Amino acid sequence: MHLAVYLPLLLPLFAVPAARPLADRLEPRLATWLLTVGAVVLAAGSTTVLGLLALAGLVRIPSVAELAHLSPAVLHRDDPAQTSVAVVAGLLLLVVVTVGSRFLYRRVRAVCAAVLEAACFPGQDPLVVMDEVTADAFAMPGLPGRIVVSTGMLATLDATEREILLTHERAHLRGHHYLFAAAAQLAAVANPLLRPLAAQVAYTVERWADEAAASATGDRRRVAVTVGKAALASKHSGGRRRLPATALGLLGRARHNRLDTAGPVPRRVAALLSSRPAGGSWRAGAVTAYLAFAALCTVEATHDLHELLKRAKGG
Repeated sequence: MHLAVYLPLLLPLFAVPAARPLADRLEPRLATWLLTVGAVVLAAGSTTVLGLLALAGLVRIPSVAELAHLSPAVLHRDDPAQTSVAVVAGLLLLVVVTVGSRFLYRRVRAVCAAVLEAACFPGQDPLVVMDEVTADAFAMPGLPGRIVVSTGMLATLDATEREILLTHERAHLRGHHYLFAAAAQLAAVANPLLRPLAAQVAYTVERWADEAAASATGDRRRVAVTVGKAALASKHSGGRRRLPATALGLLGRARHNRLDTAGPVPRRVAALLSSRPAGGSWRAGAVTAYLAFAALCTVEATHDLHELLKRAKGG
């Protein structure tokens, strides 16, 4: 195994600074796909490399090498990985598998609960109005998917703004946005360095739905006003999403005043008050090339270990 095996562990570091610029400058649908696929590819690469390093250390144990009919001399001569590195990789891999399995179990259970709850609402109408004074709105995946809106939210918005809200939530259902968020979050669990990418995916799926509402109404400023009104109503009424992990809604929280460090709602409003992002083909091409390089590094590392084991088998 060559020292290039460590590259998939380092590549996520270079992806983090690019996450927010991609989310802000690319068309939201494209940004969501690139960031999600990027997070998954980088997490898969780093996890695979941990497994390769751990396996390389495992086969160097004399009893294991003897059981697999491998030559310990060849393994020690051709494998540059130190035993200490293999031990650390094995421990990290154990942590990744444990927390990843736990996250996946919880997410699948949450989605199943959402689907079941959506199916329990009477009728086939995708719109469900809850008699609650708190302002709330979210989309629930299911067959059929549901858009749940509280009477408190409906009272806050006028007729046009209600239609904007419903168009936004329908975009979440059509685009299966909860799957993008879940995939990016699973990647971040596997590799905490990718948390900024997962955070940007949570933002870009909202931007994706915002742009769908803007395209449907033809009034970007009105959509921006609706986003702001819904967020303020939710904040002041104490509304909370019932299924925050799986039901992505129109709401968000304003955290900062400066745009460069702003929370999702101010960023969304600012984006809607400017022109729709277009182009960015060179950025998409650069990201694609970067991810292809990361995948090739992982494949090369796997090939190197395979060749090492072949030599040790023959030696």
